[in-house]
Amino acid sequence: MSNALQKLQQLRSLMTGHTNRHEERRILDLLGETTAAELNHLLLNVDLEALLRDVDDRVVGPDHRTELLESLCVKRARELGLPVRASLVTALQKGKTEALAERMLRALFLGLPGRELTEFKNLLDGRGNSHDLQQLVFHDIDDALIRQDILTHIHREAELAPSGENKVLSDIDDTFLANWKDTRYPRKTIYPGVLQFYRELDRGPGLIPGREGDLTFISARPQDPLGLIEDRTLATLREHGVSSAVMLSGAFTHLLGNARIAAMKFENFSRYIQLYPEYGFVFTGDSGQGDVVFGEQLLSSWPEQVRAVFIHDVVDTPEPVRLSWRDKRVFFFDTYVGAAVEAFSVGVIARDGVGRVALATREELARVPFGSEAQRAARLAELERDLRRAEALLPVR
Repeated sequence: MSNALQKLQQLRSLMTGHTNRHEERRILDLLGETTAAELNHLLLNVDLEALLRDVDDRVVGPDHRTELLESLCVKRARELGLPVRASLVTALQKGKTEALAERMLRALFLGLPGRELTEFKNLLDGRGNSHDLQQLVFHDIDDALIRQDILTHIHREAELAPSGENKVLSDIDDTFLANWKDTRYPRKTIYPGVLQFYRELDRGPGLIPGREGDLTFISARPQDPLGLIEDRTLATLREHGVSSAVMLSGAFTHLLGNARIAAMKFENFSRYIQLYPEYGFVFTGDSGQGDVVFGEQLLSSWPEQVRAVFIHDVVDTPEPVRLSWRDKRVFFFDTYVGAAVEAFSVGVIARDGVGRVALATREELARVPFGSEAQRAARLAELERDLRRAEALLPVR
């Protein structure tokens, strides 16, 4: 049996049942005797939440919890791989974050430079639930000075190591699926080509694809205190083919009125961009729920970082109005082929990406169960028009 496996069995045995101060001491000594490789192996294969619960600080007696956290998050933090660091954050984030936990979270962030910090943040946002990076920094961390230290470090490292990539922001209702004002498709239809459009924006315009997983949904859907609505929405998105995404939710007080919806989304994005200043951003929304106003606010407030805004038109916006918005980098579209053509024109997807979106849109539209042939014919006419635009860039087979 390997030494690492023996130590893992010893650690699990010490964690069984109630741990007294002597067993806690043995846990600390066991971890302290590990090599870097062994420490990572142990922490990846043990229940970290349980470990942090089992080791306590005492009113009278040793502060074993403090000793453990200072060892892992400060003294030996550079020995930990990013997945282990992210697992530590998850364990510290559960429940109410006490002052000690917040100091350790600060240490985990401030100990990482440039590209490592970016990867770490993306790992925290890739956990697939409401306990994401924004929840951690702006809600779970109560100490304003600790929050500001983290944000200052993020900003400083972003200036030294820009990612060169874009975060892909999207609304959900009437953008990802027909679910509000759009009666052109059967209710709950996932729009043909939308998933491939997200993939191409995520991939980027270069020959070498960017990292996957930069999709963030920014929605007017409310968030409850426990994050149950957000978690359920993320689960639904996964069921519909979105393998990895972050969710920025709204509030019940913002559900009425386009201006309020836009204000809520703007507030969410104002926090989100502080977490990822090394990125550019593109946003896809619809013309039915304040997204045009929101998009204009983004471009006005962050003209260098926000590359373009794409608006799925569900209210028959007149062509002269569409053209007036186009000059402001707000692009209205009827199909995701049309969106891809516009995205290529502003340099956020590759030429080949337009072809892939066109192929996916054509195949997926053929499977939509329209309620009438007239409805199907109208959508096919829109697609054929946009396919001709795409063919001017790249022949579509």
